[in-house]
Amino acid sequence: MTASPAASSLPDLPEPGGLCAIHQPNLFPRLATLAKLFAADYWIVLDDVQFARRDYQHRARLGALDAPSRRQWLTVPTRLPQGRPTLVRDALIVDSGRARRKTMGMLRQYYGAGPHWSALAELLDGVLDAFDTGRIAAVATVSTRLLLDSLGWQGQVLISSDLPSRPGRSQRLADLCAVTGARAYACGTGGVTYLDPAPFAAEGIAVMPFQPPTTGIWSSSRRLSALSAVTELGPRDVAARMRRLVSDQGLLLSTA
Repeated sequence: MTASPAASSLPDLPEPGGLCAIHQPNLFPRLATLAKLFAADYWIVLDDVQFARRDYQHRARLGALDAPSRRQWLTVPTRLPQGRPTLVRDALIVDSGRARRKTMGMLRQYYGAGPHWSALAELLDGVLDAFDTGRIAAVATVSTRLLLDSLGWQGQVLISSDLPSRPGRSQRLADLCAVTGARAYACGTGGVTYLDPAPFAAEGIAVMPFQPPTTGIWSSSRRLSALSAVTELGPRDVAARMRRLVSDQGLLLSTA
């Protein structure tokens, strides 16, 4: 398929092509992050990089529907068994039962009166069950996957720690994309600043910048959890807006 150490025996991979996104598991991700994953045919969960405190791996910023300026962090207390070098996949939830109850309480407080709360509450059941694993990566990944499912996403999720790749930030991302056979990589605004396009070019993979607009529901898309938009507008409306965004960005949405 390519010259990279891409696995040739991965099951259930379709013919080469499509768009790949690579992103760490985020707890109830921001709307901009969710839109990037929605645009992709593959989401590779980057679980074997260093956990970053005060990032979105274990917390989400909620916004009250009746008062958009009222915002609060939802944080799942997390313990790092290996200290600062702990990988995302190894980070543990402190008191899973209490964290689960607090999470549900805050979400109900902020979104319980929303017009589409019933759809969100059904989705949350699966997220709350993931607290039983005791691992924040599992909860964050499930929270993202179930949001994507609610929007009708038909892509495939892979885990970076299960896939072969070479060292080097850009080289590794290119190798992970090559495993899927993707022909394009969806890159957010932050990634563009450090990405070396050479490894991607060597694999025949195009780098496609992805940047939502700054008006309408997208005005707070890089700050607030996607839960705000999904609860207020409903999954069908949000999915339609994401499809229009993907079309405007010139990205191929082949499976969603």
